Parts: sequence; C-alpha cells; structure tokens
Amino acid sequence: MEEQSDLVEACVEKWDFNWLLHRATQRVGAAYAEEIAKFGISLRGQLVLQALANEELQRTQLKLGAMLGLDKTTLTSELDKLERAGLVQRVPDPSDRRVRTPVITDKGRELQKEAGDALAEVDRAFQARFTHQEMVIIRKALQDLSRGEGPMHGSCI
Repeated sequence: MEEQSDLVEACVEKWDFNWLLHRATQRVGAAYAEEIAKFGISLRGQLVLQALANEELQRTQLKLGAMLGLDKTTLTSELDKLERAGLVQRVPDPSDRRVRTPVITDKGRELQKEAGDALAEVDRAFQARFTHQEMVIIRKALQDLSRGEGPMHGSCI
C-alpha cells in the first residue's frame, strides 16, 4: 500500500496543468458520485432535477438539453430513468404533440432538495481546504477556463 501512496505522491508532483485538473476533477467527481448514489440517481439526474426545480419557465426537452449541455440521447435516457422513478413526468405540448416538456414531480422536488443539500456538504468539505481568498481565486480561474475559446466536447457532467 505504501508503494501506491508513493506513486500517487510522485504523480502529484507533476506540473502538467491538464493532468492536475483532470485528477482534481476525478477526486471531486468521485466524492459527488458517491454521495448522490445514496439517493438512487446519478449526477446527471440531479443536474436535470435541479434545472427543473429552479426553472420558472417550462422548457421542452430540446431546450433543456441545450441549456444543460446534454445531447438528445443522453437527456432522453436520463429523463427515462427519472420518469420511471416518479421524479419527473413529460407532458405533451397541446399545440405540437411531438414536443414534450419535462416537469418535476413533488417527489422529484423533495429528492432534489435533499440530494442538493447533501452535495452542498460535499462541496463545503472540499472548499474548507482553502481560505476564502484562495476560493475566490480558484473560482475565478475555473470560470475563466470554462469560458475559454475552442470547441466543447461532451456533456457538462
């Protein structure tokens, strides 16, 4: 086990920026995934529920996918899971029956709130490693990087 620890330490010393960001993302993502699994949904499911719970205006599946950075197939699969669990329902548009509007159910709203609170605790634990000033710098740097030029590949989660 000590050899593995030494190997990890040696890797952490690398100065390859992409590698460091990737490893940090893996660590944070794993903690979030472990926590959200306790609620029987995925991080994508929570993202969808959060968008639906916070959205004042209803959005079609197409618009929801664009807003969340999820392609049609990924979003449809996630909505299928959430619908089977009774967390969302897809309501047909009265003027165009080909269009569906996902709507969060009361059960979905309750689960989203509980899961969101749990994820906020995970977030606080990671942020507690840094001073407020450091977090301001980290957040600004990550926002600047996320707004960078060039193509975006994959979904937001």
